Amino acid sequence: MFYNFNIGLSAVVIILLLVAFNAIKILREYQRGVIFTLGRFTKVKGPGLIVVIPGLQQMVRVDLRVVTMDVPSQDVISRDNVSVKVNAVLYFRVIAPEKAIIQVERYLEATSQLAQTTLRAVLGKHELDDMLSEREKLNLDVQKILDAQTDSWGIKVTNVEIKHIDLNENMIRAIARQAEAERERRAKVIHAEGEKQAAQALMEAAEILAQQPSAMQLRYLQTLTQVAGDKSSTLVFPVPVDLLSTLMDRSGGSGMPAVPHVNPPQPSHSPSLPDQPTQPDLPQRIDPAA
Repeated sequence: MFYNFNIGLSAVVIILLLVAFNAIKILREYQRGVIFTLGRFTKVKGPGLIVVIPGLQQMVRVDLRVVTMDVPSQDVISRDNVSVKVNAVLYFRVIAPEKAIIQVERYLEATSQLAQTTLRAVLGKHELDDMLSEREKLNLDVQKILDAQTDSWGIKVTNVEIKHIDLNENMIRAIARQAEAERERRAKVIHAEGEKQAAQALMEAAEILAQQPSAMQLRYLQTLTQVAGDKSSTLVFPVPVDLLSTLMDRSGGSGMPAVPHVNPPQPSHSPSLPDQPTQPDLPQRIDPAA
């Protein structure tokens, strides 16, 4: 009888140890346990050592760390009817474990599907140029929409980044031609602006040189010095028109005798007689009687 009692006591102890082992749970710092008692939500426990009554209570572990989710490539038609493929990456975390378990089934899959549809809807409202140049604005728009829709699930979307926008070859060539035309336009504008500034500088320099005539002569000499310094056998000496006119005026007033102006002979208008016919020279006739 005593032997049977020991066997029963040992069995009870073993059962209690098994129950205690199953009742004690250890949660890490980034984990929380959602406790259900007889199917009803009780509270959220953790981190550390917690006790869950086997058979009466159930626990669902929830990770509070930031989840990095890759959004698959999506076919998007932009506002200007250009077909592109866009993929992105989504960063979110659970801030309310009870809502993430109670309000939605498999919150990871639900967040992924919502991110895909939101990405297509937002990018479809913008043109291709906006997608390529305003990524920060598009990322913020997608993040705000996802954060507002997942707030009831206890999920906080911290960031959304568009990773890559795939274009077909024809569109890539068209964008390259557009960029080349834009660069040519800018080059022409810069060249015209430089010509304008150069013309303005030349006008100011001409005004300064006109105030002192000797300054122009010095400028000519400086130019001549620069030309003579080069290894060339040809020497070009610029002579201003004003200097030539001054020399001509001086030579005209130096007392040299003026050359009389001779009018060219005028043709005679006297009437001409008609030419008389001339008799040919005939030989003299010889009389035979003489």
